[in-house]
Amino acid sequence: MDTTKIIELLSYTLPAVITGGVAYYFFSLHTKNEEGRRRYLIQRDASKNALPIRLQAYERMALFLERINPSNLLIRISPNSSDKMDYQNLVVLHIENEFEHNLTQQIYLSDECWTIITTAKNATIQMIRKAALNPEVDTANKLREIVLSELLEKQSPSNNALAYIKNEVGGLW
Repeated sequence: MDTTKIIELLSYTLPAVITGGVAYYFFSLHTKNEEGRRRYLIQRDASKNALPIRLQAYERMALFLERINPSNLLIRISPNSSDKMDYQNLVVLHIENEFEHNLTQQIYLSDECWTIITTAKNATIQMIRKAALNPEVDTANKLREIVLSELLEKQSPSNNALAYIKNEVGGLW
């Protein structure tokens, strides 16, 4: 083969190789772009469907926090007897039942939000148990009075958790 034939062969082959390379690059770029667009559309549809469920979970947990707020809880639950320990156990049982009823909502909340809600529940139970251990408390009605008077001095754990929920829901927009 002489050099003119090789040069002639290269003059036909080189543009075809360059055109093929450019076409491959653009097709791969287009394929990646389409894949990203499809992912975005699927994610957008999923978030459109998930947002109402997440908001409902936040609403249920806000209701839970309102229901376990000692000022609401102790007014709603009247003592069955004058024994402070029976009343303490009854109130704690109500808190635990409310919590178990809403336990599945944690999958729609952030881990930090769920931790704060759980901490508020535990702090409320601890507040009631601590008040029951007070030597001045000898009846169920006295237990109610002591817990409610504590709430006049400081904010309930439920209020702090509720403020966090409101802040987190505000971040969804």
